[in-house]
Amino acid sequence: MRKIAKLSVLLTSLILAAVLLNGCASGGTEASDSTIAATVNGHSILLKEVERGVTAQAGGKQAQLSPLELAQARLQVLSNLIQREVLFQRAEREKLLPTEDEIDGAINTQKQQSGMTSEDFEKSLKQQNLSMETLREEARKDLAIAKLQDKYSGKISISDREVEDFYSANKSQFISSRGVALAMIAVDPQDNSAAGIRDDAKSETDAKVKIDNIYQQLKAGADFATVARARSEDPSLARGGDIGFAGEEELKQTGFPPDLVGQLFGSAMQVGSFSNAVKFGSAQFPNGRWYIFKLQDRRLQNENLTLESPGVRQQITQGLTNQRKQILNAALLEVAINEAKIVNNLAGNMLNNPSNLGLRPAPAGSQPGASPAATESHSPAAASSPAASPAGSPK
Repeated sequence: MRKIAKLSVLLTSLILAAVLLNGCASGGTEASDSTIAATVNGHSILLKEVERGVTAQAGGKQAQLSPLELAQARLQVLSNLIQREVLFQRAEREKLLPTEDEIDGAINTQKQQSGMTSEDFEKSLKQQNLSMETLREEARKDLAIAKLQDKYSGKISISDREVEDFYSANKSQFISSRGVALAMIAVDPQDNSAAGIRDDAKSETDAKVKIDNIYQQLKAGADFATVARARSEDPSLARGGDIGFAGEEELKQTGFPPDLVGQLFGSAMQVGSFSNAVKFGSAQFPNGRWYIFKLQDRRLQNENLTLESPGVRQQITQGLTNQRKQILNAALLEVAINEAKIVNNLAGNMLNNPSNLGLRPAPAGSQPGASPAATESHSPAAASSPAASPAGSPK
């Protein structure tokens, strides 16, 4: 069963992939912009792309990393970039590239899910040093890799016998727990405009005025999900405010006041109704935010589910399908890497210059190695081993 979402989650995957791979400002590497970190079948992956990935991964605090941590981060980011490029080239060879219309559709979907206007979306890109051209290229790769994975996983078939066997072996997992399904609208007194939040309240006074105005909108009959998408200051706005399902203890641990929990589980609120505006803090937001919650569903006791209970067969089938997809994606990546010609200059340079791990200034008295040596193989062996599902590729 779904658990309640954290009160703050990451923004859209497409923008994050672009930030990780191409978007953030450089981390101050000593190498030039044209330094080649690796090649995949002759296609260059520049060191500046690796540095940008490290910058994003470290939240802009890469200068605080030790030389060992920095070297490890560079190898891991480069390994992910190599995996991504290998899969994209495979998709390209199999003529699985998306059309321009498909790319437009993917970007438009991300705009809608972000809850931003076109103007705010473009402003957010500029703040992250992203261009629309870069975003389109990342979308092209995401969609191509997804098409490639779907080509091989699309033939998966789960039999009724497999579903029944799984259920028999895991009956304890199929319990309809006591709890509530919630949606929320959040208003934060802090300035969140840098995160692309529109209609952002920037003070306690602004936040109180805004949440009261929202409450009046809802009382006048406005659709909760529509208002959440337009005015909430939490990433859940992309889901119309939906934050999932939770039990009483989970709500209390998240910071919900006991009287609010009592309302949600008692007769004070009916399914489909919404709460008064309430402000409280949590571990993630110690200064507190204003909230209005909609009670979307409520179960007051635990119930054992059978195979014939709504959604159980579908849930098992989807779970078994996802497990096979992960294995097939891992196999696809392994085969694609084995067939590719990969030259990892970054790893070779580290081996040639162990005193400074290839990029750090050498300690006094030590002699830097000669020109970087390339290590050529059929897998990025010096980097971390490939994950089952490559970073940045669609799942």
